[in-house]
Amino acid sequence: MNLSFENTQNAFAYKSIGDLKKARFLFSVIQSPLVVNIATRATPFLMKSGLPINGIIRNTIFKQFVGGETLEDSARVTKQLGSYGVQVILDYGVEAKEGEENFDNVTEKIIEAVEFAATQDNVPFVGIKITGIASMDLLETLNEAPRLRSGIHDSESENAAWDRVRDRMYAICDAAVEKGVGILIDAEETWIQDPIDRLAFELMAIYNKEKAVVYNTYQLYRNDRLHFLKISHQLAKEGNFLLGAKLVRGAYMEKERERAHQKNYPSPIHDNKEATDVDFDAAANYCIEHKDSISLVLASHNEHSNMNIVNQMAQLGLSNNDTRVHFSQLFGMSDHITFNLALAKYNVSKYLPYGPLQDVIPYLMRRAQENSSVNGQTNRELLLIRKELARRKGKK
Repeated sequence: MNLSFENTQNAFAYKSIGDLKKARFLFSVIQSPLVVNIATRATPFLMKSGLPINGIIRNTIFKQFVGGETLEDSARVTKQLGSYGVQVILDYGVEAKEGEENFDNVTEKIIEAVEFAATQDNVPFVGIKITGIASMDLLETLNEAPRLRSGIHDSESENAAWDRVRDRMYAICDAAVEKGVGILIDAEETWIQDPIDRLAFELMAIYNKEKAVVYNTYQLYRNDRLHFLKISHQLAKEGNFLLGAKLVRGAYMEKERERAHQKNYPSPIHDNKEATDVDFDAAANYCIEHKDSISLVLASHNEHSNMNIVNQMAQLGLSNNDTRVHFSQLFGMSDHITFNLALAKYNVSKYLPYGPLQDVIPYLMRRAQENSSVNGQTNRELLLIRKELARRKGKK
């Protein structure tokens, strides 16, 4: 079949007219950066005020972007997506709280997600943020101290804290291997990313001998990541393990540029979107060209980037459902990409966060901010929703 991202009938088959109208309203509201900025600042206070705002949030932005408050809640969404051939990447969407007890609790939640994933037919991966199981201060110290990069440090307490982080990740990966589930390690800000990269490599060298279990994330809006991806691949080949690579454009652009300006160092971010796009597609092509030693998760809402890999797979004679290539989009966004890829039998997932309403508010606010700031994203969502509503109205 000829793949097209214009098929809204398939893209929104799982949504009722009421769902589409709610989505239309939501994306219309978050089109405005001013409205989003005010809402982002006000929501935490309003939730504590006792005003009946929780119900509004639950039935709008929460329902659009989150699978539910618990794994059991998300099971319904997971099953619904699975009926359309769409897979799921589970993510415990609660923002990190400092403290060893909290880190241990998050570890338990992630292992629970791994165990749950193993009971489902369409949950190949669980996502994890290292900041959920390690303190920001520790990661920043590990990132900045040159001697730490060679694994040597004077502080016994920091060494012990890092060993606990490693133990948590080993426990998660042991469970993942036992259950046949992949682990996607999220990328973070540049000033804490180095120790995350090192830990990801340490884990891949152990768990990725026969197939990719652990994946590291490469943010291609960084001007050094294409080169780093190629170095990563070379090191993986030398170590006789498979590289798991999840490619994203990036999530912390304004924060990165602001910090670079404040601390007077060169911005690690590409100067413009065009340069990011070039590196992203080059990285994706590199992974496909080295498919025998790299497993790829292409996490993109860009139609061109997804179609590029579809075309590359065809040119290389890969089957649509080749297990070394996986596409992914966020739940609640870019259904026209996800569901049409699924219809054509590609491996494609929705990234599905879950967690208590009050705890996933930061995640929801980021989704709103990203939709208001990403040029054309919200307009595209609205255009497609309106197109499908018009199509259904015309059928009556």
